[in-house]
Amino acid sequence: MTDQTPHSALHSGFRFDNSWTRDLPGTFVAQDPDAALAPQILVLNRGLAADLGLVAEVLVQNPGWFAGGSLPAGAEPVALAYAGHQFGGFSPQLGDGRAHLLGEHIGADGRRWDIQLKGSGRTPFSRGGDGKAALGPMLREYVISEAMAALGVPTTRSLAVALTGEDVRREAGRLPGAVVTRVAASHLRVGTLQFWAARGDHDTLARVVDYAIARHDPDLVGQEGRILAFFDRIIARQARLVAAWMGLGFVHGVLNTDNVALSGETIDYGPCAFMEAYAPGTVFSSIDHQGRYAYANQPHILAWNMAKLAESLLPLMGGTEAVVQVLNDRLSGIAAIYQAEWLAVMRSKLALDGAQDGDHDLATGFLAAMEGQGADWTLAFRRLADAATGDVTPLRALFADPAKLDLWLPLWRARLRADAAGHLRACNPLVIPRNHRVEEALQAAEAGDLAPFTALLAEVTDPYTDRPGREGYTLPAPSGFGDYVTFCGT
Repeated sequence: MTDQTPHSALHSGFRFDNSWTRDLPGTFVAQDPDAALAPQILVLNRGLAADLGLVAEVLVQNPGWFAGGSLPAGAEPVALAYAGHQFGGFSPQLGDGRAHLLGEHIGADGRRWDIQLKGSGRTPFSRGGDGKAALGPMLREYVISEAMAALGVPTTRSLAVALTGEDVRREAGRLPGAVVTRVAASHLRVGTLQFWAARGDHDTLARVVDYAIARHDPDLVGQEGRILAFFDRIIARQARLVAAWMGLGFVHGVLNTDNVALSGETIDYGPCAFMEAYAPGTVFSSIDHQGRYAYANQPHILAWNMAKLAESLLPLMGGTEAVVQVLNDRLSGIAAIYQAEWLAVMRSKLALDGAQDGDHDLATGFLAAMEGQGADWTLAFRRLADAATGDVTPLRALFADPAKLDLWLPLWRARLRADAAGHLRACNPLVIPRNHRVEEALQAAEAGDLAPFTALLAEVTDPYTDRPGREGYTLPAPSGFGDYVTFCGT
């Protein structure tokens, strides 16, 4: 595949370096994206493009870059190899079955960003799939990832969604085909290391780990003990990430090891959703029959996934009993690390003044008051701002029986910081991607009407501002919406 518009590419702002293909031969398959029949950019993230030093006016003139059919200058498309535990079962070979890493763009600030197409055609890792994607799931990744970025959660981003001009066949019938362009700190995953560890290829495993350290923790390069230190960094990033999810009521839905990025970014927005009425066992994914990835299980899965990472790193650390003990000690400490991150999130969400020993009980007390009452997670925390000024009516209205809430409120007030009301509004979002609004927007887009999606995107990327006219985006789904079920979108 050749670049059909070299002059435009020269001025697009893309600056590819491609260290992965240069430094890690044998860990990928060179593969061009499928050529799209009639590429058309449906959504372009102009703000992100500007942050990356890209020229939006040039990007829109080259839809093939984002749907398949041409490549920007310097791109070297590949499909990456990785393995993974999926719902607890190990698959020794997964890999990019419908994605192509175009390369690594060096932004204006010198940072390195993976640019990847998702839904761009078959690869040697497709395992019988068509390598394509339907429009709805690609728009879902766009809107949820951009909402997460606006909420301050580490996440991959979406640069564009482009139509391919051909339909894909799914259980729901024929749907418009589309490609999302994902921007990530990297696509290194726990499953990337598992792939080589499972094969006993410790030389390649060592090269990949050193590459990951150089990319994400360069201060550790060349240091003795760097692998253990890198493991500690990954644990810290993952604990911080999952705590952020829990604070927002976010359910990832498919927290397999191949969906755990070493960078600490949220990756893969397939069956994800935001919880409305607080219920610890909330599950949205249609295939999570046992509730493995339920809301309350996410911290436990964090530790489980880190144990699988430890198993992959063990051969590079000597594999002695002493090393095993060190790694087990690290794994045993994950619960405390996560709890500290979670408590920091909750102290902020509750606007507590400083830190005291009883804060954990105070935080869990609010959750206990909410559980079983139908209280909406997002609105309950948001309406604490009113309660902080003395008006508890809006908050109490969310509870079927506010008796426990009434007992908790005086304990909470005794711990409030001086600027509590303003802090609570700045910390707790008013708008999240409500499930019924997301579905409404995706269905309209599939029918050719992008207006609901555009409106939703504008709302979720400004999550904290009080202003008139937002009411329709702040409330839970109407009673007729029913139980919400999500799908992987493959």
